[in-house]
Parts: sequence; structure tokens; C-alpha cells
Amino acid sequence: MARLKAVVFDWAGTMIDFGSRAPVVALCTLFAHAGVPIDEAEARRDMGLAKKDHIRAILGQPRIAGAWHERTGGVWCEDDVADLFDRIGPLMGEAARDCALLIPGAADIAQRLQAAGVRLGSCTGYSREMMTGILPRAADQGYRPDALVCAGETIEGRPSPLMLWKNLVELGVWPLEACVKVDDAEVGIQEGRAAGVWTIGVAASGNAIGLSQEALAALAPEDRAGRIAQASQRLRDAGAHAVIATVADLPDALATLPLDPVF
Repeated sequence: MARLKAVVFDWAGTMIDFGSRAPVVALCTLFAHAGVPIDEAEARRDMGLAKKDHIRAILGQPRIAGAWHERTGGVWCEDDVADLFDRIGPLMGEAARDCALLIPGAADIAQRLQAAGVRLGSCTGYSREMMTGILPRAADQGYRPDALVCAGETIEGRPSPLMLWKNLVELGVWPLEACVKVDDAEVGIQEGRAAGVWTIGVAASGNAIGLSQEALAALAPEDRAGRIAQASQRLRDAGAHAVIATVADLPDALATLPLDPVF
């Protein structure tokens, strides 16, 4: 049994923004302004990537590529990606600030881990600029991770392990088997597996379902359970060692891993 030394959390859909709504709002607004509207499913398909990579992936979807050609008269190119990325910053910052409410239980779990001597890292598909409005709001609610790595701060983003490894380097934590990644997106689970750490998926509050806490609770019990089961299976298929509904259930998942208890 190893002593748990670090937990690296994703942000939207994992610790803040139940349903990971902010990126969808920003991306749908961005493409609507560009004259090529997209729907929520198209915005969510590649969630978890760095925003420039996410924009590129959206443009690569066949329907959207065709609509872009019809709207502009040409095939999208990297200049278009760069232009859209330049324009999404303010939209993303505004949406993220509006959706920066911590997921219930997130602050308590984080504080209990830190009190037990566990270091907390965090990584996100948001840029550092996009996080400027989120960090103080999270801190005001009691969540202050010890490290933050943002999109664009490593040569490659998720699903590469580089953002996670950068967290562990900044935290000064090793070995890998004493560390855990918690994420609501398949690409974040793939990141954790590529890095060689334990991975825990978050199903109910994340991108796969994409509903606010209130909207999820309003579903018929059978519908809600079915959606959570589907989201859980997607995370397991991506390689999650354990899956929980929300971060509030993290102690249950940690208890299934070969790590000394911290709670």
C-alpha cells in the first residue's frame, strides 16, 4: 500500500460548473458569431482538449466543415483556427465566471485532502487568461489547489501526460503510483493513464451528461440512472480505474485503490 501523495483535479465538470456548461456556451456563441452555428452535441464531442485543439476538432467535423465551406467559400485552415481562438478568450472568460460555482462537496474534499498532507494539483483546457476570473471565485468558496497547469503551458495538451506530469513536478511529488487524476472527460482519463497514475472518472456532474445539478435532479429516476450509467461506462472504456457520481464521492473511490486511507 502506497501513501497517497497527490490528487490532480480537472476543473469544469469535476470541481466547478456542474454539467460543464461554460465551454459549451462559449463555443456555441463563437461559431454562431462566425455564421456557422453548432449544437451542444457538436460542442461537447471533443471536450477536455485545449481550446485551440477543441476548435480545430470542431471544424474537422464533416457537417461543420461543410457548413464552413458554404459560409466562407473555402476550406477552413489554421488561420481560421487562430482567429476563432483569439475571439473565444473573452467569451470563455465571461461564461466561465458565470459558471464558477463549486460542485457540492468539492471544497470539503479538497480541504480534507490538504489537511491530511495530500498535495492538490489541477489542470484544465482553459488558458491562464481564461482562469483569471475563476481562481478568486474558487478560493472564495474554499478551493485553493497547490498547483495549476493551463492549456498552452505544455507542448502538447490532453490526452498527452505532459500537463499532469508538469503538475507533479511543480508539486515535487513522486512516485506515480502514489498519485491520482480525477476528471469528467474521457480525454482526461486517457491523460491519467498515459501518465501512469490512478484515474477516477466523474460521471454525473461532467460533460458526458451535460446537465446542471437542477436539471439532472428533475429527470425521472430511471432516466437519470440510465444517463449516469452510460456516462460511467464511457469513462471506464477510457480506462478509469474507478468511477463516481461527483467529487463528493471521492473517498469511496480512493478506498478501492491500493493506497493507504487518508479519510
